[in-house]
Amino acid sequence: MRMFDWLRRAGTALMRLWTRNLLFFLAMYLLGCQVEWITLPNTRGAHLYPVLYSELFLDISLLCIVLSLLPRRLQAWTRGGLAAVAYLVALVDVYCFAKYDTTLTPTVLMLVAETDASEAGEFLQTILSADLLLGPVGVVLLLAVIHLAIACCKRPLSQIVDKVGKNGIVRKAAPLMAPLLGMVLLLVLICTAHSSWRNKVGVGQLLTASSVGEMEHLLTDNNHGVMYLPCYRLAFSVRANMLTAQQVSKLRSACDAAQVDSCDFTVPDIVLIIGESLSRNHCQNYGYWQPTTPRQLQMEQEGRLLRFTDVVCSWNLTSFVFKQMFSTHCVGDSGEWCDHPLFPALFRQAGYHVTFLTNQFLPRAKEAVYDFSGGFFLNDAALSAVQFDCRNHSKFRFDEALIEEYDHLQADTTSTRSRALGRLTIFHLIGQHVLYKQRSPDERKQFHRDDYKEAKPHLNVRERQTLADYDNSVLYNDSVVTEIARRFDNRDAVVIYVPDHGEECYEDNLHFFCRMHSAEITPRLAHAEFDIPFWIYCSQTFVEHHPEIYQQLQQSRDRRFMTDALPHLLLYLAGIHCPDYREDRCLISGDYDEGRARLLKNTVDYDSLQ
Repeated sequence: MRMFDWLRRAGTALMRLWTRNLLFFLAMYLLGCQVEWITLPNTRGAHLYPVLYSELFLDISLLCIVLSLLPRRLQAWTRGGLAAVAYLVALVDVYCFAKYDTTLTPTVLMLVAETDASEAGEFLQTILSADLLLGPVGVVLLLAVIHLAIACCKRPLSQIVDKVGKNGIVRKAAPLMAPLLGMVLLLVLICTAHSSWRNKVGVGQLLTASSVGEMEHLLTDNNHGVMYLPCYRLAFSVRANMLTAQQVSKLRSACDAAQVDSCDFTVPDIVLIIGESLSRNHCQNYGYWQPTTPRQLQMEQEGRLLRFTDVVCSWNLTSFVFKQMFSTHCVGDSGEWCDHPLFPALFRQAGYHVTFLTNQFLPRAKEAVYDFSGGFFLNDAALSAVQFDCRNHSKFRFDEALIEEYDHLQADTTSTRSRALGRLTIFHLIGQHVLYKQRSPDERKQFHRDDYKEAKPHLNVRERQTLADYDNSVLYNDSVVTEIARRFDNRDAVVIYVPDHGEECYEDNLHFFCRMHSAEITPRLAHAEFDIPFWIYCSQTFVEHHPEIYQQLQQSRDRRFMTDALPHLLLYLAGIHCPDYREDRCLISGDYDEGRARLLKNTVDYDSLQ
């Protein structure tokens, strides 16, 4: 009897707490569903978050119960404030989707933070335009207006419910129904908490990550947390921007404190080509059976392209590689990558004219966290000014357009570039970035799926087509990088090519392509995703003017190397003398430490996996 009485009272209390903010619950639940329906991409395979309805019920129910515990006056103000914020964030989220085909992202928030008063006015005019008001933005606004109208009327929904509850059969049934409904509600909350628990843990991990790189790494897990509501996406974006702001602040301090003692301008023209997602297992000049790099092979046979045989990347994620490749900090050193200056800043301080041409890292609304994480320190206004004299402002479908952009810059004889004693030019290609089919023009495709029937009999038709697309992108990349190298034939120049990381494309009879981010690093995985091509092309003038350096390069081709130490090779070639340069990290130096551990993902020694 006591147990029944306790259950009756508990059920009645739970129902009273839950129904006290019933209108708020209904409006917020409908808003959450509405936004997710609107922002569902119109693409093949797109689907709603699987537990949207149950997790949304749990979230808003718990919020309503917490609200009900507040004093009535504070409860009303808090409820109104939460509703206003929810509608505002939902409007921005839906507007971004309608205008830019993306929901709230860290980049969107970054761009909003950089918006001035006039741009904010233009935004308000745009969001209130007829086409948007009659579209998804108008749907959210309509719900907000209806919610406000009901909340402000003389007989709010809660009062109507109370009045109905005092009459007739409802009044008589209430003492019996309330405990039962309360128990049902408790059971539903327990079930929804169980189904939502994994996502809640995942979201918590993302929002408490210590760096934006850690956020990105968590997102590579297939079971990562899903920011299924605009408020969660906003919280994630705020957190990501806070973390990047901390590292940007450190980088600014490091670059400001950097000191260049002198510069010899040893090699006046240094070119760095950073590729994307290229494994040396698919390069003809590294033994691949398909003719994917015929032009590089020809330049090597001519004697001026020096192919290095044992080079690995430090990570299989672009953003991690870029941070370590641009910072003078090396894996295994004390401190963080952002505690040390970036090598382009040292080049600029030394007197080199630095050009950065990227086909990936330009901030835009529809930017994944991967690009945001990799490019924030390149796109920050202050850091960009410290590192680069000029850079492009548009991305292109194919990488050869970057060469045209470079030619356009060359034609500007009024540029300080033409008067500089040294020039550093960085090309950042989109390379073999998925989708492979889109990485080479149709008229330049040479390989077909039927070419792989005998060599890869275990692959189906779709997989053989994907493999052909990848090899075609490697062949196209061959034409781009060699064309860049040929641009410097008549100068005292070296051209260095290095991709950010490797890529799997049905290696070792596996039915898999791209990268296994969350997998344990095995010898097979290390060779498939961390082994990369690396070569240095030397102009004839360079060979004649710097025979000793050319000999050093030739003698170093079989040395073990990891690309996190690349800045020290570049500083050596430029003749830049500064405290941040380390002789034992320079690949061609006589004091190079070839025995240092090459830690993949800062955890596993690559050479211990052999």
